[in-house]
Amino acid sequence: MLMTKERRPAIRTLRGWAIGVLQEAGAIRECEEHGWMQDRADPHARERAFDLARREPPPGVSPADAVAEVRDVLNSIGDTCPECPN
Repeated sequence: MLMTKERRPAIRTLRGWAIGVLQEAGAIRECEEHGWMQDRADPHARERAFDLARREPPPGVSPADAVAEVRDVLNSIGDTCPECPN
């Protein structure tokens, strides 16, 4: 059986690319009701995201800069939705 690798969609910004990597790795999720990104606090998923950033940075971006952007995005996302009741 022929297996093909699914192509990632074109990303316009480095931040958008990092969000996509974090979602692909399962490190963040979207609030189903409000759409806010939420940190899943899963250390294994975070490490998968950093590995992806190191191995497959976007064109023209160094692996170190890609990892730094993933880290910056993670640091900017909380673990709760600001609109959901506590």
